[in-house]
Amino acid sequence: SFEMIIGILGIMKAGGAYVPLDPNYPPERLDYMISDSAISLLLTQQSLVQFLPENQAEILCLDTDWSRIANYSQENLTSPVKPENLAYVIYTSGSTGKPKGVMNIHRGICNTLKYNIDNYNLNSEERILQITPFSFDVSVWEVFSSLTSGANLVVAKPDGYKDIDYLIDLIVQEQVTYFTCVPSILRVFLQHPKSKDCHCLKRVIAGGEALSYELNQRFFQQLNCELYNAYGPTEAAVDATVWCCQPNSQLIPIGRPIANAQVYILDSYLQPVPIGVAGELHIGGMGLARGYLNQPELTAEKFIPHPFAQGKLYKTGDLARYLPEGNIEYLGRIDNQVKLRGLRIELGEIQTVL
Repeated sequence: SFEMIIGILGIMKAGGAYVPLDPNYPPERLDYMISDSAISLLLTQQSLVQFLPENQAEILCLDTDWSRIANYSQENLTSPVKPENLAYVIYTSGSTGKPKGVMNIHRGICNTLKYNIDNYNLNSEERILQITPFSFDVSVWEVFSSLTSGANLVVAKPDGYKDIDYLIDLIVQEQVTYFTCVPSILRVFLQHPKSKDCHCLKRVIAGGEALSYELNQRFFQQLNCELYNAYGPTEAAVDATVWCCQPNSQLIPIGRPIANAQVYILDSYLQPVPIGVAGELHIGGMGLARGYLNQPELTAEKFIPHPFAQGKLYKTGDLARYLPEGNIEYLGRIDNQVKLRGLRIELGEIQTVL
């Protein structure tokens, strides 16, 4: 919603960090997230207040509480934000049964946005579709890539990605040029006969799941635009690598590191594996998150000292290998994590509930 974007901009300009809460989450999960993140101010809409668990936060409804908001100063704030300050906390599934809050800083997301503007040639003539739930970090890509480049932002209705008829009509009606989605949604999109009417699309960015050879081929058979395969965990500020897909490619790699990102494929002794040999993918560079909120042990386990330089590396738990030409191929997981519509799910969290 527009209120969500207004709220996020206000929070960040005031120097705060935002924590997106999905009203569709179970009450127990929402209660844990609100408590764990020690939220002091909760911005919402009046219709959603009933779904909130009891909490100590001050609640402000951005659609009905404008009389309260009007009492505050309208002076333009001088932003105190620095690159190392916290920008947002997004919760992902945790193997212990509790979600974990990933703390992303301004430096990381600004680096991703600068890369997006340069790599995708974003400008004021483009129209970017915002359709990803705000509890998923691709929403950061959609909103801020638009606002920082001067592009137009087309905001879909809540859960609009579930309605392919609506999605296609919106793309055509608003002449959307950029569209991001997970491959499972892209597959349903391409199966719809009206998808061929989306001549306005210039680039589609797929990420959050493995992109198959079959889906890559079908895309270029139906649409006359570019397709990108983007890879990156929440812990690396949305994207760590990107590959521009080709119509006749037999392999669908995840590409090469974006600007100021480092990618290493290492063995269990943290030594680089030879080209073509599988190892665990590690990420370093400007995009790294600060760690996990209130979980110092897990942070130390996953964000390890950089073995070859200063700083940290994030252990992704993803298996990958370097291809001879320098691209990286994603091979799967080394643990029990799975993905559903791009959302990370730890099977341990399900086992704990059961």
